[in-house]
Amino acid sequence: MLQPFLVSIGLVALAEIGDKTQLLSLVLAARYRQPLPIVLGVLVATLVNHAGAGGIGTLLANVLNPDLLNWAIVASFVLMAGWILIPDKLDESELAMPKKAMGVFGTTLFTFFLAEMGDKTQVVTIALAARYHDFFSVVGGTTLGMMLANVPVIYLGSRFANKLPIKAVHIIASIIFVVLGGLALKNAIIGTPLTS
Repeated sequence: MLQPFLVSIGLVALAEIGDKTQLLSLVLAARYRQPLPIVLGVLVATLVNHAGAGGIGTLLANVLNPDLLNWAIVASFVLMAGWILIPDKLDESELAMPKKAMGVFGTTLFTFFLAEMGDKTQVVTIALAARYHDFFSVVGGTTLGMMLANVPVIYLGSRFANKLPIKAVHIIASIIFVVLGGLALKNAIIGTPLTS
């Protein structure tokens, strides 16, 4: 139970550095200058999004043939190793904020949830939940990883974000995904069922 939680925290915290949702946190913090409702909006959006992703991963682990699941996990970790090296940018549609009637919390919840759909950290959550068959540890870990990466940006803004060696962090995350992919490949080749 501890391993899936710790792996989930580490991978998502690293994957989130420089990610479009972290950039969105920076934009929200600069625009509204109210950190607490932004942090709460990010937390709720992440919990809902990652709970859905964790549910999909758990479902896949329960319905897919174990051999097929092993190979799917190998593919997902290898793809993530490459995808993490591609820098993210926010496009104009993601910066379009809803009307002020939603308030800072509602605006953050809405925009962050939409930006997280199909994002790297959501895909990682699906893969980790399928790999470990542990919904609560994975979703708890990925959510905590998101908060570890976003809360400092929300409170400290660009002073914090601009000091991070984003390229080095992404290379480290990519190496971790390759290692996890290699471990999953070993399981896939010898046909070992995945366990936590």
